[in-house]
Amino acid sequence: MTQDLDPLETNEWLDALDSVVTFDGTDRATFLLDELLDGARRSGVPVPYSANTPYLNTIPPDREPQYPGDLEIEQRIRSLIRWNAVAIVLRANKESSELGGHIASYQSAATLYEVGFNHFWNASSESHGGDLVFVQGHSSPGIYSRAFTEGRLTEEQLLRFRQEVDGGLSSYPHPWLMPEFWQFPTVSMGLGPLMAIYQARFLKYLHARDLADTANRHVWGFLGDGEMDEPESLGAISLAGREKLDNLIFVINCNLQRLDGPVRGNGKIIQELEGVFRGAGWNVIKVIWGTGWDRLIAADKTGLLLKRMEECVDGEYQDFKSKNGAYVRQHFFGKYPELLDMVADMSDDDIWALNRGGHDPQKVYAAYQAALNHTDQPTVILAKTVKGYGMGEAGEGQNITHQQKKMGETVLRAFRDRFRIDLPEERIAEIPFLPLADGSKEHVYLHERRTALGGYLPARRRRSTESLDVPPLSAFDSQLKGSGEREISTTMAFVRVLTTLLRDKKIGKRVVPIVPDESRTFGMENLFRQFGIFSQVGQLYQPEDANQLLFYKEDKSGQLLQEGINEPGAMSSWIAAATSYSTNDTPMIPFYIYYSMFGFQRVGDLAWASGDMRARGFLLGGTAGRTTLNGEGLQHEDGHSHVQSATIPNCVSYDPTFSYEVAVIVADGLRRMYADQEDVFYYITLMNENYQHPAMPDGVEEGIVKGLYLFREGKSTKAKAPRVQLLGSGTILREAIAAADLLEQDWGVAADVWSAPSFTELGRDGMAAERWNMLHPMEERRQSYVEAQLAGRPDGPVVAATDYIRAFAEKIRPYVKRRYHVLGTDGFGRSDYRRKLREFFEVDRHFITVAALNELAAEGTLPASAAAEAITKYGVNPDKPDPAHA
Repeated sequence: MTQDLDPLETNEWLDALDSVVTFDGTDRATFLLDELLDGARRSGVPVPYSANTPYLNTIPPDREPQYPGDLEIEQRIRSLIRWNAVAIVLRANKESSELGGHIASYQSAATLYEVGFNHFWNASSESHGGDLVFVQGHSSPGIYSRAFTEGRLTEEQLLRFRQEVDGGLSSYPHPWLMPEFWQFPTVSMGLGPLMAIYQARFLKYLHARDLADTANRHVWGFLGDGEMDEPESLGAISLAGREKLDNLIFVINCNLQRLDGPVRGNGKIIQELEGVFRGAGWNVIKVIWGTGWDRLIAADKTGLLLKRMEECVDGEYQDFKSKNGAYVRQHFFGKYPELLDMVADMSDDDIWALNRGGHDPQKVYAAYQAALNHTDQPTVILAKTVKGYGMGEAGEGQNITHQQKKMGETVLRAFRDRFRIDLPEERIAEIPFLPLADGSKEHVYLHERRTALGGYLPARRRRSTESLDVPPLSAFDSQLKGSGEREISTTMAFVRVLTTLLRDKKIGKRVVPIVPDESRTFGMENLFRQFGIFSQVGQLYQPEDANQLLFYKEDKSGQLLQEGINEPGAMSSWIAAATSYSTNDTPMIPFYIYYSMFGFQRVGDLAWASGDMRARGFLLGGTAGRTTLNGEGLQHEDGHSHVQSATIPNCVSYDPTFSYEVAVIVADGLRRMYADQEDVFYYITLMNENYQHPAMPDGVEEGIVKGLYLFREGKSTKAKAPRVQLLGSGTILREAIAAADLLEQDWGVAADVWSAPSFTELGRDGMAAERWNMLHPMEERRQSYVEAQLAGRPDGPVVAATDYIRAFAEKIRPYVKRRYHVLGTDGFGRSDYRRKLREFFEVDRHFITVAALNELAAEGTLPASAAAEAITKYGVNPDKPDPAHA
């Protein structure tokens, strides 16, 4: 520290600052300090930088608003909810710990939630669109407890916590399992913060485009300090700052503990997060010390108490709260005699009662109100709490507290006494659920508060008020007619479908195109000028291509969401739009197009969460397949996204080949999701390979949707020619068509060619039929769609080829009641010409032909020598390395 060469002058400066604060207020003082710092920088004076403020509450006591509620009544309600939250977990694990559950997280956060429920969070009503609250997943027992206390959940439901098979309460927030209760799945840590940011931005988007009035709505994200180590938790906070999302409030429960121990045992997580968020442009409010500390902090004229607060690391603070008042006196205050003198008139119980700010409703209310009033910045509230607050020797402030599932009778008695719960001694061991007595002050108060805020939360809307009037298939007439002599890709076919929808007078404004900085790759740059890129500030510059037809246009009412090189962010935007029918009663139609290799592989957790959230929308995996993106190589070539998408039960996946297939699939998705309001979402892979697209054959619409239809019947000059069935999807269907020509011309084999736009849907249909047959042995056997379609064709083997790993087409093997051979692109990708890649992965026309001849030989229809001749004729190397391992 630099030596003070003129203490008298220093005191004069400090006195001047005190005078400004006293007579002109803190805003004037802040202005003068900013001017001084700017002047110093201009003069070349090194200005010390710190992203941190002192380890004190951001809001001093004299600036706290008066608490609007009845603190005593709220304390009694809060205590009852605390007890019932404990009882939910303990009763579920009374026999064993098989079901699990979490006690400590909610106990640390109870005050943070209750202040919000009582005074801030609006439900959806005629006068308010509703606030969106992302509940921390491990706190779910506390939220169930409040709903029980409100009379929204029954004791029978509480007794079935984590017993979800028969409709019990879900372990964590899961809209799929409790579709009228939970809005957001948050227990996959890190996704809640990310999704909350993009939800807040999407509210701004809806408002700017006059689709919904969201001006008075806020997004509240409840997060854990340990959760902030997930890259997704902090990955988009700069966007929130840059976009000035003042409708976004993060509440980080800083109980200083993660699952195994301290979050920052050797440091201070609150100070670390303060620096990170302030650097990202957020308004930071720290709630560290409870009201009991105010007198001591005010008496700290020398700054010694603050020094002690700042020199203690989190590991020590955790240790203090795991002990008692005497221990705190000795080890916290006892380091300096002056501090011991400061608390000499306080008993050990008084010292133990010195609370952390996150457990003080007055401090929490002040922070929430300040956050609500703040403009032009998102706000993060860093609230210091104790993990397992009230659990005493069973886990308060202890490393084991996160896994704690049981509490002994002695500990429960202490918990009852600490929170002054009206429970007779003889009932403690019973761990009863305690409702509010009808007509009691607490009962009346609780319902009055929620009535004033529009109703009860959490609550979820299952269907939007209106279903959309979606266009018929005929609206995509140009795609149904084919491309004629022109060669186009399925990506371009999709862009034309999208453009048709954007121009639709009924639903065009509902369409939300989303791209992660790849618009030009997908041929979508024409959308820039026509529909604009959403920006809250518009365009503050003239783009360098302003004199061109397709110039880059940012607009306050822009329709396109351009998310930069940011797949998780773009996916979060898609989720916000895809669930808008529920969160905003404003159904939107999002189309998110991206490199398929960077889709489910990179954001699979978010895709799974969107299924849980009952999202409705379209995901487009562009430049899909392992051999179509020929110049990009291993890291870009997708051969497995369809296998990954199939793991999500309500994700409907397709791999179309022709433009009419794209049109039929999109039209079907619009009907199911927006007219019928079905809770599914669509994944469609698109290719960048150009070729001619035929017109749609008559009567194939049902087959396209179900996943299989006869594209072309095989022909042969022989009267009793051998016959084979060739199945393909995506661009490899064209190789199957070429193979059919070779089989007919060179080998006299008739090959029926089938387009299989969805092996995933075919596999699901087959499993459903298989299950029905198993459970109804006395009923007439049901056929799978695959079996029924092939049953109408002459005998002969089936060969399937796709641009994906063999597991994709293997899904239908049990339902193909013939010899079945699958070709696929197992192995790492390569960069080369498409024809070379298809030869390398053994999915080209020659390998399909050889496979078909081999299967016919295995059936005894042709001699094995035919396959051997084909290998020689087409130059196939039988000794080449297996691409699956090359």
